[in-house]
Amino acid sequence: MKKLNVTKQMFMVATGLALILTGCSDNEPVISGVQELEQDSTEIDLSAEIDVASETMDDIAIDAYETQEASENTNGRVAAGQESYSLPDCVTITVVAEQNSREITIDFGTEGCEVRGHILKGKILLSYTRDPEAREILITKTLEDFYFNDKNIIGGKTILKQMSNENGNPQFTKTVDFTVVWPNGAEASRSGTKIREWIEGHGSGIWSDNVFEVTGNWTSTFRNGNSHSYEVVIPLRREVICRFFVSGSVDVERTNFSGVFDYGEGDCDNQATFTFDDGTVRDIILN
Repeated sequence: MKKLNVTKQMFMVATGLALILTGCSDNEPVISGVQELEQDSTEIDLSAEIDVASETMDDIAIDAYETQEASENTNGRVAAGQESYSLPDCVTITVVAEQNSREITIDFGTEGCEVRGHILKGKILLSYTRDPEAREILITKTLEDFYFNDKNIIGGKTILKQMSNENGNPQFTKTVDFTVVWPNGAEASRSGTKIREWIEGHGSGIWSDNVFEVTGNWTSTFRNGNSHSYEVVIPLRREVICRFFVSGSVDVERTNFSGVFDYGEGDCDNQATFTFDDGTVRDIILN
C-alpha cells in the first residue's frame, strides 16, 4: 500500500463520531476523543509509509534475486533480454558464491541513492542456498544501516520462493518483522505475513511487465501501544509500472474505527475509498 492522505471530510466525520461518543460520558472530557482521532489519523499516514517502503524493498529484492538466477542459468552469462536490473548506477550489487550458497549485497551507499522516486541509503542483504532442482528456496533478507526516505528501517524477513504454486505461478511468502524509526523520533514495528503471487511477466526478462497479487495479514504497533491490524480480503494487484495498487481491498482494524480500504477496479491512479463499518464511504487520495 502507499501513503494515504485521509481527506478532510473523512476526518471531520470521524471526529464528529468521537464527539458524540465521548460526549455521553460525564467522566471523560470530550476533547480526549478528538485527540485520540488526531493520533489515529497520524498513525494511518505512518503505517501507509511503512507499506510504501515494504513494497519497494520487495520489488528490489525480487529483481536482484531473479537476475542472479537468470545469470547462473545461462552459465554465468545473462542472456539477451534477461538484463532485468531496473536499478540506477548509484546502486552497487555484489554477489559472493561459495559452492551452493549465495550472498547478494545491494548497496545504496551512504549519501543517498534515488530509486524509483525514493532516497535509499545502506544495504539490503540476501542469502540463500542455491539448488536448481528444488521446488522451494528460502531467502533470508536483512538490512544494514538502511534508510528509506530518511526513515531508519531495522530488521528483516524470510522469503520462501515456491517455483510453482497451485495455480502454476511463482510465489513469494514473506515473514515480516522490522521496526521503522522516523527522524522526529516516531517509531513503529511491523509483523505479519505477505504472499506475492507472480501472475504475469515471469520469464519474459522485462521487469516492467510484471504483475503480482498480494494477500496476507499484518500488524503495525506504535510506541504508544496503539495497534493497527490489516487483512487482505480481495487480492491487491501490483503492476510494477504503477506506483499504487490498482485494485483489491484490505480490512482495517484501528484504535478508534474500522472498515475497508478499496483500491478500485484496475485503473492506475491515486484514487481509493474507505468504507466505515456503518456503511459510510469516503474518498481517499493516495500519495
